[in-house]
Amino acid sequence: MSFWIDTHCHLDAAEFLPDVASVRARAASGGVAHCVLPAVAVGNFEAVRQLAHRFSDSYALGIHPLCVHEAHDEDLQALDAELTLRQDDPRLVAVGEIGLDYFVPALLQSPLRERQEFFYREQLKLARKHGLPVILHVRRSADKLLKHLRELAPEGGWCGIGHAFNGSEQQAQEFIKLGFKLGFGGTLTFDAARQIRRLASELPLSALVMETDSPDIPPHWLYATAQQRAAGQAQGRNEPGEVPRIAAVLAQLRGLPVQALAQATSANALQALPKLKALLPC
Repeated sequence: MSFWIDTHCHLDAAEFLPDVASVRARAASGGVAHCVLPAVAVGNFEAVRQLAHRFSDSYALGIHPLCVHEAHDEDLQALDAELTLRQDDPRLVAVGEIGLDYFVPALLQSPLRERQEFFYREQLKLARKHGLPVILHVRRSADKLLKHLRELAPEGGWCGIGHAFNGSEQQAQEFIKLGFKLGFGGTLTFDAARQIRRLASELPLSALVMETDSPDIPPHWLYATAQQRAAGQAQGRNEPGEVPRIAAVLAQLRGLPVQALAQATSANALQALPKLKALLPC
C-alpha cells in the first residue's frame, strides 16, 4: 500500500475552479491515489459529490462551524435527507466537516457559540443514525468536542479523523482512545510550529493520517508572510499534490523511510474511513 491519501482537501473551492483537473492530475502523478472532499455547507453538497465521482475520490457531507452563521435549522433536515439519498453511494464516506471553532472571535460569543454547538451535536446524531464516521474541525475546541463525542457515542464507538489537529498530547490521546485518527499537514513544515511537530513526531504512528486542507494551510515553501503579501507577493496555493513533500518532512521528523510512512498513514486512513477499503487497492 505504497501510495498517499489526502484525507482532507477542498477541491470544490473557488481557487481550483480554473484548473481542478490539472490539480488532481498533478497529485496523482506524485502518488496521491485518493482524496477525501469534505463539504462545508448544504450549498456545496452536490459539488463535492460530483468531483469525487469525476476523479474516483470520496466525499463527506456536513456543515462547517464557520458556516453556521448562514445555516438554517432546515439545513440539518437537508443533510439527513441527503445522507439517506446517498446511503448506497460507495464514495460517501463520512459526515464532515463538522466541529467547533473557538479561534474566530465572533464564534466565541453568543449566539454563535451556542449555535455552532447545536449544529455539532445534531450532526453527531446524524452520523450515529447513518452509521458513518465523522471528520472533525478542531480549533481550540478539543475538550468540548470530546465532551459531546462521549455523550453521543454510538454503540460500536466512533471512528473518523480529527482534522488539522492542534491540541495537547493529552487531548490527542483522548481522541485516539475514542477511535479517531489525527490529521497533519502543512503546519508541521514550519520550524516555529513546535507543539504540532512534537505531536507529529511522538504520537503513535498508528494514529496519524496525512492531509492538506488545500487550498488552505500551505506548507512553508508556499507561505507568504504578511510583509511579503503587503509587498505584492501572492500567497501560494496549497493543493493535494503537496502531500508527498509534506510527508517527507514528517518522515524526517520521525526518522522513518518515506515509503513506510505512506503505507502506515494510508492504512490508518482506511481504518478511520472504512468505506475507503472498497475504493482503494489493499
